[in-house]
Amino acid sequence: MHQQQSQTGLSRRELIGSGAALAASAVLPTAGTAQAPQRGGNLIIGLNSASSTDGLDPAFFNTAYVNCLGGQLYDTLTSVDERMQLKPRLAESWETGPGAKKWVIRLRRGVTFHNGKPLTSADVVFSLNHHRGKDTKSAVRHYLAPVVDLKATGTHEVTLELENGNADMAFLLSDWHFGIVPEGSQFKDGVGTGAFVLESFEPGVRARTRRNPNDWFGERGYVESVESVAINDSTARQSALLSGSVHMINFVLPNAVPVLERNPQVQLFNITGSGCNVFATRCDMAPYDNIDLRLALKYAIDREAILKTVLRGMGKLGNDHAIPDFDPQYAQGIPQRAYDIDRAKFHYAKSGHSGPVVLTVADGAFAEALPMAQVFQASAVKAGIDFRINRVSMDGYYANVWLKNPFCAFNWGGRATADLMLSTAYASKSPLNASHFKSDKLDELLVRARAEIEPAKRKQMYHEAQLIVHQEAGEIIPVFNNGSSGSRVGDLVDFRAPAACM
Repeated sequence: MHQQQSQTGLSRRELIGSGAALAASAVLPTAGTAQAPQRGGNLIIGLNSASSTDGLDPAFFNTAYVNCLGGQLYDTLTSVDERMQLKPRLAESWETGPGAKKWVIRLRRGVTFHNGKPLTSADVVFSLNHHRGKDTKSAVRHYLAPVVDLKATGTHEVTLELENGNADMAFLLSDWHFGIVPEGSQFKDGVGTGAFVLESFEPGVRARTRRNPNDWFGERGYVESVESVAINDSTARQSALLSGSVHMINFVLPNAVPVLERNPQVQLFNITGSGCNVFATRCDMAPYDNIDLRLALKYAIDREAILKTVLRGMGKLGNDHAIPDFDPQYAQGIPQRAYDIDRAKFHYAKSGHSGPVVLTVADGAFAEALPMAQVFQASAVKAGIDFRINRVSMDGYYANVWLKNPFCAFNWGGRATADLMLSTAYASKSPLNASHFKSDKLDELLVRARAEIEPAKRKQMYHEAQLIVHQEAGEIIPVFNNGSSGSRVGDLVDFRAPAACM
């Protein structure tokens, strides 16, 4: 079995975030050759984190399965490449003036939706307004909250005016939630401008798409069809790949690597990622509204053991904030929090808490959720904490447990910028603030940092923001996980999108 890093030339976000890398899947005459990709073939992929509550509205995409399916159907205005550089997508160009309060976006011409309608500025205004207003339920409504005016200023031009400056506005529009749909359409219908057109969708079971014959972007959509099969169980996904019933799977568990390596028909891809595994305590709910109890848990988790025994080295240590170390705004000066029984005992005693601490987890919350929770439990017990695990079904987990349960497991996918990640995960008004953390100082820092153009000042602000989260917030982040996927290496198939849907 071959093991390699990504060589697709696609963006880090496409590879490990939205699933749009499926669009580059290719069928070649001979596996492993350097010949040009040719169109043809039917791709079947096995994906985790599917649920019967899944839908096609990108405003609510929050798992690998729907992100992957959404990446087949929708395009965003911009994208971010593997070097964290901003690239055009449906937007051909953009510009802003001093203070970054006004943004003019010019759209690509000649783009049509799956229903044949040409893309215009009215479609963009309609799609972005879906995330605005007091009645919207969008998971990213806070992204566009500073927008005070959004209008079409031409058939292919959109102008946004912001209450406060945001130097990252064009980066923000690359987020997968901002898929563009036709004006007046139902978001649940899955009509976009993506490389594939929806044929059928059974939530929690499977989805089928076919190649878009009128795709505006010629360097994708090589396969004729894609079948996205829901396989939440990691062992079942591995078995499906080994048997050949699927061509590709996402989230290969580290403990499956030795088995897959022995099979010459399987190729494994391991890519450094920006996604992180999280155990979130709600800061607004007893007993986790006590900062000492939160600190006790942060010192009571053996991150090194998780990285070594659960991930088998396929990742990096986390430090209780969601910014990866390759991000330009990563705070280098924050000391790595280590497993410290004495400090855990000190803060636990200071918290005054007694009785069990209960972590709710589903096998599919993230691929290694249960074994990580078990390592957490073992290390916390050594610190004198009565730590218990409540194992629940994955079905409906992200609808009924995440954001609601006082202590639960989930996974952050990476974001294009530090501001997007911090604003999504920790800003007081963010609907995705899983730990319900509220800090006026952090909120104020994020507003100032967005409008700051001087790089050194901006970096210092983001350093302070990460320090606040590290010390005070309710998220325990033991590791950043690599993106890992497996694909079949048959006589005719060579998948050029190895980490799709990570």
